[in-house]
Amino acid sequence: MLLNAVIIEDERKGLVNLKQMLNLHCPDVEVIGDADGVNTGCALFQRPDIKPDVAFLDINLGDGKVFQMIERIQPIDFDIIFVTAYDHFAMKACEYSSIGYILKPIDPDRLIEAVSRVRPRQLARTDERLEVLRQYQNQPNSFEKMSIGGVDGIHFVKIRDIIRFEAEDNYTHIFLKNGQRITASKTIKLYEDMLAPFNFYRVHKRHVINMNYMKKFVKGEGGYLVMDDDMRIEVSRRRRAAFMTQLRMLQEL
Repeated sequence: MLLNAVIIEDERKGLVNLKQMLNLHCPDVEVIGDADGVNTGCALFQRPDIKPDVAFLDINLGDGKVFQMIERIQPIDFDIIFVTAYDHFAMKACEYSSIGYILKPIDPDRLIEAVSRVRPRQLARTDERLEVLRQYQNQPNSFEKMSIGGVDGIHFVKIRDIIRFEAEDNYTHIFLKNGQRITASKTIKLYEDMLAPFNFYRVHKRHVINMNYMKKFVKGEGGYLVMDDDMRIEVSRRRRAAFMTQLRMLQEL
């Protein structure tokens, strides 16, 4: 499938480099326009001939942040890939909202992977993902909802409704309290890191649990947890001491 793309990048060298890398590594991407700032970007998107499937956006532009441009060109029905220097906060926000990002200097494999995740316009749900991103930017430790890029589409779920995560190779199954299961093509380590501030804990190499849904911990050689959905989750021997410390901390609250 041929993808029409635009690039918003204020450094000429960065623009040329991204175009060359797309041409070399992503032949299905055709760049139909580019701009170097917030104002020129808005003008580009106002053109009737510019209807991209994906936009590669540098976050820090000469005349402001790219988010200022995004606010002015609503609604957005194309996918977005942010291109940025290392920024821990921006990366976390992208992960929570399932918006693609590429770090500078651009790694070809990461570029190919990000392009492979671009969704057709009718399935992109970019406005909703941007809302999750804005929510994280405003209140990174108190917001309620996150976006999960499942193999069957994008799901928006309340964090408090997630019971547990289970790893299977490079996929992760997410189990919700309503019985729904979502399968995402991301590793369980990513979700472990993202949700640690929200009372999620890694009890086994295959399992991350929401500690709010623990029903019982059965001690012994083969110690395991019983969750509110009655699933038995093994607690690995290597992680048990740290987990018991976590339990004691909960009891003291």
